[in-house]
Amino acid sequence: MKALIQAVLCVCCFAAGSEDDRLPNKCEVCKFLTMELQEALEKTGRSKEVLEVGEVLDTGKRRRKIKYNTSETRLTEAVDNICERILQYNVHAERPGSLRYAKGSSQTMTTLKNLVNKGVKVDLGMPYELWDEPSAEVTNMKKQCETMLELYEEVVEDWYFHHQDQRLESFLCENHVLKTSERECLKEVWKGDMGDEGGAEEATVAEKERTTHDAGEL
Repeated sequence: MKALIQAVLCVCCFAAGSEDDRLPNKCEVCKFLTMELQEALEKTGRSKEVLEVGEVLDTGKRRRKIKYNTSETRLTEAVDNICERILQYNVHAERPGSLRYAKGSSQTMTTLKNLVNKGVKVDLGMPYELWDEPSAEVTNMKKQCETMLELYEEVVEDWYFHHQDQRLESFLCENHVLKTSERECLKEVWKGDMGDEGGAEEATVAEKERTTHDAGEL
């Protein structure tokens, strides 16, 4: 048992120490940017709200009415602080490639916290109260997300108004951001692991995000 604990600690300390060497690449940033934006839009896609736009003039002209779910306002609200949502992710060091980024506590961190609760001394080079703070990898992804969103703002708008029959991931990442050789992470889909806490739920969400792209659902 002692040897097992030491092995876990060695692996975890190595993972924590090598974070800066595993910063997210362009593919991973685009993948999670589009995932979060599409999810934000799905939450408001069925709204029946009608907006009135234009200035009220003395000429008696009425303000123009438009549907919220096709309005620029909806896109603006979805995009606003979208990259902040990246900070909800954690690094699941036990998973490969882009799958290491997921919401919820990682299997590794859960194991470490359980050890601490049992009185085992665990040293990750940071205070215990900072263990749940965004990692260097996640913070870097958030910054890259902001830069990418600024660079491709017009592409996102073009997709929203004219191409919602296509998945945002395909339209933005494959058609505009990434070269063919940079798209490997887009093929990685989390299938879930019943031994991984929350794995079944994540698998359901991941599958939904990969297949839900009908404009009517947005």
